Amino acid sequence: MTRAAAALAVWLGYAILTIWIPQRWAWGLAQFTVAISIGVWAAGQLRRPSPVRGSLWLAPLCTAPVWGLLQLATGRTVYRWGTWNAVLNWTTWLALFFLALQLFERSAARHWFLRFAVYFGAGLSVLATVQMFTSGGKIFWLFPSGYTDLVLGPFVYRNQYAAFLEMLLPIALWQAMREHRRKFASYAMAAAMLASVVATGARTGSILMCVEAAAALLLAWRRGLASVAMVTRGMVTFSVIAVLFAAVAGWQTLRQRLQEPDPYAPRHEWLLSSLAMVHDRPAMGFGLGNWPRAYPHYALVDDGSYVNEAHNDWVQWAVEGGVPFFAVLLSLAVMAVPAALRSVWGIGLLSVWVHCLVEYPLQQRPAIGAWFFVLLGVLAARRSRSAHRAERSDLE
Repeated sequence: MTRAAAALAVWLGYAILTIWIPQRWAWGLAQFTVAISIGVWAAGQLRRPSPVRGSLWLAPLCTAPVWGLLQLATGRTVYRWGTWNAVLNWTTWLALFFLALQLFERSAARHWFLRFAVYFGAGLSVLATVQMFTSGGKIFWLFPSGYTDLVLGPFVYRNQYAAFLEMLLPIALWQAMREHRRKFASYAMAAAMLASVVATGARTGSILMCVEAAAALLLAWRRGLASVAMVTRGMVTFSVIAVLFAAVAGWQTLRQRLQEPDPYAPRHEWLLSSLAMVHDRPAMGFGLGNWPRAYPHYALVDDGSYVNEAHNDWVQWAVEGGVPFFAVLLSLAVMAVPAALRSVWGIGLLSVWVHCLVEYPLQQRPAIGAWFFVLLGVLAARRSRSAHRAERSDLE
């Protein structure tokens, strides 16, 4: 562990624990800190140069904020402030990916950070579950959220909470396969994450996390991390603990929501409206960050409520940035697939991309995107050529 890695971990903890604050200052302070960090890194490079690690994945990530700037320069945005804000978010995510790429080339640093992520996620899942039943809708039992139930730690929306834990559950199972002395604790932490999501009634999140668990254990066997017997015992251990935890936390809400006749009914209209928007502006879109402002003109149903997002990040990216912007982000996802499967724990990132088909985990709350792109940077650092040369004998 280095001081820089520890500082990044603290920053990520702050970003999530303040995710509920609607005022601009909370996330703005986080962005300012990232800008300062990049400046400190650049100053260090001038004073004592060291190799700068690159990745092909930087190409699409660099393209994202540049595309927003191009929209601003050519006047192809329906609301300039929305696009400026989106450009700033993409620039922050790019900076975080780049910092992670520099910090986590060595396996010791990566393993420390991933262990931190698991402990943070497990602790948050316990806190969120207890708070959900006892706080009366108050965040940390102190701050009114505007809701009376289903307030999960700093999260006020269960699907975003589920997407956050989707990134972390495979890491816990990967650690259980690697660190035999901590395997029971790792299974228990993974089970706590799953049970807390089940208790919220998050349908897509619960399904994806169950699929993740099976996939992570099977991939661990395919990658040589565990024998068939170890994987079988691991699956049984995890399943038993998860069922026990879910029984305590409760799965009634999830069962009721799964029995709804058309659980994704409102999303049909939003999807059709979004496709019509893409049809009208396929080249440059309506401007990054501007789906909510462009949508009312295309709404098929108007019940008087405000629709804040498309509930499909992929379609929303196509609406806001056009088909080229969608293709750029899709290329990033495609490039990451082989590395995510090889790492085992990286399948949590793939799961979030799948979740983006029916929700908006990377749109409304940029702190979730911060964790996502830091972990993507850790994954990119793991697959770098120099890391393989330095750690050829290290089985991950």
